[in-house]
Amino acid sequence: MEIISHSAEETFSIGKKIGENAAPGLVIAFYGDLGAGKTVMTKGIARGLGIQGMITSPTFTILQTAEDGRLPLHHLDVYRIDDPDEMEEIGLDDCLYGGGVTVIEWAERIEELLPANTARITIERLMEEPDARRITIEGIVAELLN
Repeated sequence: MEIISHSAEETFSIGKKIGENAAPGLVIAFYGDLGAGKTVMTKGIARGLGIQGMITSPTFTILQTAEDGRLPLHHLDVYRIDDPDEMEEIGLDDCLYGGGVTVIEWAERIEELLPANTARITIERLMEEPDARRITIEGIVAELLN
């Protein structure tokens, strides 16, 4: 599935719909350049789950968990991970198999650790329109948006 978002608000709204329809165990791997909109969509997912707290990219902490929604949200930013084996120390398995929703920014760095049913979302900037993004969705998340 491919969607063109023309603003950060639209990207947030797409994420919100995903969060509203998310089931326990959903794992979403995000791909895209710095500033593409991965965190914006994650904020929407959080809001769709009923999480009211502020969501920021956990670049330095690697993992943030919000538990004040209908499901826990595990938000990982693995940009700073050099070796996928480091993820064991962080508790990746608890996130992936713990019954919440897990969102992973820069997922290509730990691709081999992701479950087979991981949904993949790629966000790309469109040069012709500065705020526009091409969002390509693979896996169960496409069904959540229909």
